[in-house]
Amino acid sequence: METDLIERVRDFNRFYTERLGLLTDHYLGLDRPLGPSRLLWEIGDRAAVRELRDRLGLDTGYLSRLLRSLEEQGLVRVVPHPADGRARIAELTDAGRRERGVLDDRSRAGAAALLGELSPGQQEELVAAQQQIRRLLRLATVTITPVAADDPQAWWCLRRYAAELAERFPEGYDEATLTPPEDLDGSLLLAREHGRPAGCGAWVRLAPGVGEIRHLWTDATCRGLGLGRRLLERLEADAVAHGVGTVRLGTHRSLGEAIALYRGSGYQEVASYSPSPYNQLCFEKRL
Repeated sequence: METDLIERVRDFNRFYTERLGLLTDHYLGLDRPLGPSRLLWEIGDRAAVRELRDRLGLDTGYLSRLLRSLEEQGLVRVVPHPADGRARIAELTDAGRRERGVLDDRSRAGAAALLGELSPGQQEELVAAQQQIRRLLRLATVTITPVAADDPQAWWCLRRYAAELAERFPEGYDEATLTPPEDLDGSLLLAREHGRPAGCGAWVRLAPGVGEIRHLWTDATCRGLGLGRRLLERLEADAVAHGVGTVRLGTHRSLGEAIALYRGSGYQEVASYSPSPYNQLCFEKRL
């Protein structure tokens, strides 16, 4: 990776945090920095402490200190979870809800003031750029790793994949068609976002130097990020690392988005090589 790209990202981060006032101890003019202010907003009326930790990616000890500070200010109560004695719930007090309302009002006013200095066209340009940055940052933080052939999270994805195809294919889809763990002579990759399963894909060896990509799927909440293409590229790289020089795959005619992905990734249509009734179109790519 070019050093210049890294430095440009760092420069933008410094500019953005300074311009939006994220470095001050008085975020939005109130008597607390961004961290506890954001936590106050994230709690809403109430939220499980474990959920807050996972959603915000906070260290358990640091989150506890933030909550304790907000409790001491009379803005938050931390109480036992009604259904799990080992868990806790954070909820806003009446004072906390009023303070959250002030945060919302000041945040909206700040955004309006920022946009107000731009023309309508520039406002749209700024918002579109922010959406693009958000999409790419989400994609960059999704992890893709090889997992065991019987990994529970991967199989959660595979069953979701089968259920979706059962709805989309006119003839339905038989879950028994999924490659069983004992037949996986290749790799199973799992995508995770904040530790939660976000997609999967596998490749299996068909012959010496030839592999087949199967069961490429992304969760609906992650579509539009480019995760499907990233998974496909990682599957190809993993296959190459295991001595595969050519990969094939099959897909159903009703999956237009998948067909477009494969063609756009350099796959060429070939004659059928698979007895699967779902592989109505077959493709091949030399890696």
